[in-house]
Amino acid sequence: MMFLDITGLRIYLRLGATDMRKAINTLSILVQDGMKLDPFTDGLYVFCNRRRDIMKVLYWDSNGFCLWQKRLEKDRFRWPESEQEVLEIDSSRLGWLLSGLDITRAHEKLHYTSVL
Repeated sequence: MMFLDITGLRIYLRLGATDMRKAINTLSILVQDGMKLDPFTDGLYVFCNRRRDIMKVLYWDSNGFCLWQKRLEKDRFRWPESEQEVLEIDSSRLGWLLSGLDITRAHEKLHYTSVL
């Protein structure tokens, strides 16, 4: 996203399908009531349709909401499937998702306490 520096922002995916006819008002209500998050905080709220070819990103920009949309002409987003309603990801995983990669199949982070 070239209009916004997303490093350090919290990014939330609303899992499942979202009706892409929804615009800023209804999506912000989904964030507040459905996802139980504050749409006025420094975060990105990401939605995807049932066919997985449209993604919308909602965010608050100091004095108003912004809505960014990407529609694929071919292929599908690899949208995560989960029992959860909300999944928090980092900016690199959002980039992977927008590039068509499966963010649930990334290498897991390993934590060691000793090299021996």
